[in-house]
Amino acid sequence: MNPEIEKTGYLPVDMSDSLFQGTDAEKNIGFPIYAESRGITSKWIYHTIKKIFQQKIHTHIIDPLPEHVLKKYNLPDIHTAIVWLHLPEKKEHAEAARKRFAFQEIFLIQLKRHYERSQYEELFSYQLTVDQGKINEFINQFPFPPTQSQSNAIKSILQDFQTDKPMSRLIEGDVGSGKTFVAAIASYATIINRPMGQDFGNLQVAYMAPTEVLATQLFENFIEYFKYTGISIGLITGSGCRKFPTKVASSQKPWTEISRTQLLKWIKNGEIAITIGTHALISKSVEFQDLGTVIIDEQHRFGTKQRMKLAKKEGHAPHYLSMTATPIPRTLALTIYGDLDLTVIDQMPSGRKPVITTIVQPDKRDESYELIRQELKQGRQAYVICPRIDDPDEEVEQKLTLKSVTSEAKRLKEYVFPEYEIGIMHSKMTPKKKEEIMQAFSNHEIDILVSTSVVEVGVNVPNATNIIIEGSERFGLAQLHQLRGRVIRGNHQAYCYLFADVKNEKSIKRLEAFVQAKNGFELAELDLAQRGTGDLLGMKQWGISDLGMEAIKNIKMVEFARNEARGIIEQDKDLAHFPSLKKIAEGNQYEMHFE
Repeated sequence: MNPEIEKTGYLPVDMSDSLFQGTDAEKNIGFPIYAESRGITSKWIYHTIKKIFQQKIHTHIIDPLPEHVLKKYNLPDIHTAIVWLHLPEKKEHAEAARKRFAFQEIFLIQLKRHYERSQYEELFSYQLTVDQGKINEFINQFPFPPTQSQSNAIKSILQDFQTDKPMSRLIEGDVGSGKTFVAAIASYATIINRPMGQDFGNLQVAYMAPTEVLATQLFENFIEYFKYTGISIGLITGSGCRKFPTKVASSQKPWTEISRTQLLKWIKNGEIAITIGTHALISKSVEFQDLGTVIIDEQHRFGTKQRMKLAKKEGHAPHYLSMTATPIPRTLALTIYGDLDLTVIDQMPSGRKPVITTIVQPDKRDESYELIRQELKQGRQAYVICPRIDDPDEEVEQKLTLKSVTSEAKRLKEYVFPEYEIGIMHSKMTPKKKEEIMQAFSNHEIDILVSTSVVEVGVNVPNATNIIIEGSERFGLAQLHQLRGRVIRGNHQAYCYLFADVKNEKSIKRLEAFVQAKNGFELAELDLAQRGTGDLLGMKQWGISDLGMEAIKNIKMVEFARNEARGIIEQDKDLAHFPSLKKIAEGNQYEMHFE
């Protein structure tokens, strides 16, 4: 509508000494184009910036990059870079300015991360004694040996426990690679240690999961793992509290429901060795006697303040183990988790069958439905994932997406699987309702769950062996992999059907790459190369600029920025000689949460 057109006889590439020369009508030379928003035109921005430069306002900005860093990497100072960004005289100037601001963004994220870590490491932490004999005995009671990747992860954790600094480690493992097993070993290695100065009791572990269903499943798994050890395990969620072992003689279950008040009392006096829970764990009422290790599961990222909420003791920092099932390219992991040591579990446990993945064109749908019916007859379950509907109006989009879930569930019930119980789940539901639906699916009260991609990552329903992903071409490769991971939980053969209506060669190649790929890390790298960082993991909400996002693709730049940030913190951990950097490090910019 109403475009503003200016004829020019020149393009930037045609000019010998200048990219932009303003709006000189006689020369017909163009000017920079800025993204417009209502009421603010590109031309207005351009003229405003010219005024700023004429008044030299930009020269009062304090450069956050230290002078030695600018010299080392041949970067322009901030005043020059700002001018070159808006009014470059040649292409090299524009590129140098972009490089400078890209480096700056990654450097400041890294600085903040390393500053947080140095502050965390100043706090007292339990230096644990590792009893390798007892740990080997505990590992041997499992019905399967650890993979080499799991053994390496366990070794790294045990080494961290024996230092005088609190552990800060991220375990990055593919869907179904056995991260919970590693967490169980870390928990056992913690609780066989006594509190300081005592010859009785245990150090404690807090294990936080993102949903009630997942927390409950972890509680039940840990009962199996620890039932021979004689230790007590507690579960705390918004719905209630449980304790293992039970003292109720007639109980059919190994655990008993108890009041929140009673559980909190036992956690506070140290009787409960391992407490598993949701965000309820970081509420003010939960206090630990001797908290040795904190484990955060599934994509949740907490800064120092959140970790300290779990510690509840002034000057005490528990060992910290974070786990994610979202495969992240190395450059991203180094940027996002700059303050954590990284361990990758890239092997699958033996006996786990790979999911058979098929691209299904519209005329082959009925054949796929028939194959799923055969699986359902054998008592298996299925997911049907409906895509997000892209609409500029968020409210309209939510309504359309909700409609697509409800209408698809209705269609499947009426015309395809009338004999089976079909449930629905979407993001407009309350958390409590979502939990109820997932619990019903887990209990096999629902045969087919029709959902948006909101289905919780990490939910363990081994009986679900089929997944249909509608509009699969609309999902990123990493997200497709997460969805496919929902049916890799059991030892039955699992199937993934990519329902797609694509003629675009690029989209077909992407889906074929997904079918062929061996693991999520391979796919995450492909996504980074093909779709760009903005689409990967829905990171557009981070608050990092497009320039910073592009920089993340450059592993060398990320490593240089990381090394410089680490070097500054090692020499001056309080940033006494860098007041402007200290202000940034202690501010709230670049608070990233994977939730």
